[in-house]
Amino acid sequence: MRTDVFALRHIGIREEDLPQMLKTINVNSVDQLINETIPNDIRLAKPLALETPMSEHEYLSHIQNLSEKNKVFKSYIGLGYHESITPSVIKRNILENAGWYTAYTPYQAEIAQGRLEALLNFQTVIAELTGMELANASLLDESTAAAEAMTMLFDVRSRDQKKNNVLKFFVSEEILPQTLSLLKTRSTPLKIELIVGNHENFEFHDDYFGALLQYPGKHGQVYDYAPFVAKAAAKNIKVAVAADILSLAILTPPGEFGADVVVGTTQRFGIPLGYGGPHAAFFATKEEYKRNIPGRIIGVTKDTDGKPALRMALQTREQHIKRDKATSNICTAQVLLAVMAGMYAVYHGPKGLKYIANKVHSTAVTLVDSLEKLGLYQTNTTYFDTISIKANSSKVRPIAEKLGVNFLYVDADTISIALNEATSIKDLQLIVTIFAEALGKQPIAINGLLPHSLLENKFGRTSTFLENSVFNTYHSETELMRYIKKLERKDLALNHSMISLGSCTMKLNAASEMLPLSLARWGNIHPFVPVEQAEGYQIILKELEKDLNIITGFAGTSLQPNSGAQGEFAGLMVIRAYHESRGEGHRNICLIPASAHGTNPASAVMAGMKVVVTKTDGNGNIDVADLAEKAELHKDNLSALMVTYPSTHGVFESSIKEITKLIHDNGGQVYMDGANMNAQVGLTNPATIGADVCHLNLHKTFAIPHGGGGPGVGPICVAEQLVPFLPGNPVIKTGGDKAITAISAAPWGSSLVCLISYGYIKMLGESGLTQSTKTAILNANYIKNKLSGKFEVLYTGEKGRAAHEMIIDCRPFKENGIEVTDIAKRLMDYGFHAPTVSFPVAGTLMIEPTESEGLAELDRFCGAMLSIREEIDAASAEDNNNALKNAPHTLEMITTDKWEYPYSRQQAAFPLPYILENKFWPSVRRVDDTYGDRNLICTCAPIEAYAEA
Repeated sequence: MRTDVFALRHIGIREEDLPQMLKTINVNSVDQLINETIPNDIRLAKPLALETPMSEHEYLSHIQNLSEKNKVFKSYIGLGYHESITPSVIKRNILENAGWYTAYTPYQAEIAQGRLEALLNFQTVIAELTGMELANASLLDESTAAAEAMTMLFDVRSRDQKKNNVLKFFVSEEILPQTLSLLKTRSTPLKIELIVGNHENFEFHDDYFGALLQYPGKHGQVYDYAPFVAKAAAKNIKVAVAADILSLAILTPPGEFGADVVVGTTQRFGIPLGYGGPHAAFFATKEEYKRNIPGRIIGVTKDTDGKPALRMALQTREQHIKRDKATSNICTAQVLLAVMAGMYAVYHGPKGLKYIANKVHSTAVTLVDSLEKLGLYQTNTTYFDTISIKANSSKVRPIAEKLGVNFLYVDADTISIALNEATSIKDLQLIVTIFAEALGKQPIAINGLLPHSLLENKFGRTSTFLENSVFNTYHSETELMRYIKKLERKDLALNHSMISLGSCTMKLNAASEMLPLSLARWGNIHPFVPVEQAEGYQIILKELEKDLNIITGFAGTSLQPNSGAQGEFAGLMVIRAYHESRGEGHRNICLIPASAHGTNPASAVMAGMKVVVTKTDGNGNIDVADLAEKAELHKDNLSALMVTYPSTHGVFESSIKEITKLIHDNGGQVYMDGANMNAQVGLTNPATIGADVCHLNLHKTFAIPHGGGGPGVGPICVAEQLVPFLPGNPVIKTGGDKAITAISAAPWGSSLVCLISYGYIKMLGESGLTQSTKTAILNANYIKNKLSGKFEVLYTGEKGRAAHEMIIDCRPFKENGIEVTDIAKRLMDYGFHAPTVSFPVAGTLMIEPTESEGLAELDRFCGAMLSIREEIDAASAEDNNNALKNAPHTLEMITTDKWEYPYSRQQAAFPLPYILENKFWPSVRRVDDTYGDRNLICTCAPIEAYAEA
């Protein structure tokens, strides 16, 4: 075995495994299987033109060398991004811990109680710091969260406002520039009219439905917004506030002056800058909007024994159920980052957060005092951490950059300086030295921080927060380390067993891909530094774009979308801009197959399109005749087709080129959902298929870990005609010549985790990527054939093959009283996370093993499924007291003195021998979803309160 070939470490199947697997599948070779799976007319004619793969050792040396091209300045640019300090105990035990970063979205609550508790902590932090009643479990970034606030307030307009077509939304000129750009992107398709102005002279009229304020303002001024909010409320104008989370430890929270929504980012709570992300945004609101709030909410419920348990609440709001009527297309939270931010608050507690906020404020006060002694004028009358200095920018800037310091140069005579948790007295002294040199004066010596606070009385926070015990217990490293481990033990992640989720591609997130994320030269770069300071990043991002172009066959890529749903929206907005550039802005019909992912119709509506659903045939394929009829019917207004390939049913449809030609012939563009790209790389691609744009889930195909439900990255790759419209950024130039406005806050989205996909491609190369795709298809067909005769696969290709995933039909088991949910819960007892449940077909399981799993693990999973099938056969509709209905079985349940079940404890907990040596115990019994929705509790409270609810 070659120890220097990364592909041999990434791909789980060994050469010696192939004879057995090929025999099971009934083919002579892997290539025969691929030929029987993928239509010949879309196969690539030649290998991908990628560089020779690096070994892991070579790659780590390479990435270290590139990091040294980044210039890590002290950046006081602000605009929503600040250097922060990640406590080492959090960095080591969460960010660098596969038990946290390889977990999946907590759809199976019984084996996700750890991250659910961590997210409940996060929600509590947000609700209490903002002074609001309800918070979600994170959004993508501050700017997209603000845009979600605008669209939510648009959705909850009063009956009269909707009747009178009230469309105006006021935006304070104090808003962050990237947020304003995103508001423009989101408002245009919905015909919301943005009015940007000074909140102090805003005239409150009935033709406004909402407003957005920045707190503190973009250059640091703290305003008293209470009078504005009161006047707005009198006119039934709802107010959203974009707030700095750290400032709320000592500033009056927006909820206390009447805000309806509060948004922002928790990047300041120990999350690296990472050249723009990923960071966990927050969204807090009033309880009356609980069915309108976007994203995920973690709620408290009870399990079968009536004991407290956690779950994702109110999922009926989400796109998978509401589709084009959904409140948002958001499908990814930033769970890993939210967990870290929540733990930052747990570690420091309310007293620690106040200390940090007061220290940051005192740092700003001290700097103002020193600069004023030099004769400079500071314009902010009240501020938290950001000051605005009147000085000659052209004199200050070269001196500052020579000494490794970045300020925000607002104009020729104004410099904004945003201080942070990591700013020391030595740093302050350097700032004073820079200004003194620009003025030709001697610097003022700083001997300590001034205690004076400008935030007392009118602006100071008087209310308490985070009084729950979790925020007042784990303040030593030993205590927090054990608390984190306690939660980790409750969660099943990839470091325990295969997670065979169809459509989600839970593959290996290799350590060599992850290690660079911990390096300061990647983590501590502000997204708005001059690009020449980020040369290492620029090389990687451009190279990643180039490689993704090669892989997809397209001409251009934007890495900006920071989730798959954002990628969908971005792709559709680029198509929209393309049509408008040709004088065909009237094209607004989006054809979407009935089998499509729920985010597809939600994204189309967000992009201002009208959704027309097309049928699927009896084999689960797109009904070409129905599609042709609808394309012809709408040809004058056809904008796009959204198609997933291979299909959501796990099939390479042979009619795909006919389908894409049909759309083009009728004036539309083809958007391909990249969720199933893991079955394409190196064998076919979207350009060959005939698509015009695709989004890629880097957190699926390209190895970014799911992190418990995020981060995700969803770049779009586009054909030549769409390149000019790739999204831009208002601060740093990016995108095409005719760029649409921003899709996410940072110029290149979540740049830090793009390092992972860059490493994945560079270490696998063409041969490794292609072999990965072949192995993913091999593994899926192996499982399919191993389960044959016991589980029916719902859809296959024309030659009976699955793609990289398959759907097994569990509906016949209802005759035995067994539902698909029972199988999902029983798999926990066997040490496995369930495959995707009831998507895209109710009552089914969608299985995707990925290429990372070895034969032994595939056999263990198949053994578990076949054992469960025997249990199904033994069950009856008349008797619900069986191992499937009672699953999962907890340690407490198994060890109780009383055992009143007709099967043994061994059958319950150890049904197969392999489980004995590596048992995973679910921490709660089956959760009660209905109870949790009826009794919504989504912040920490004393445990007694849950019991009494």
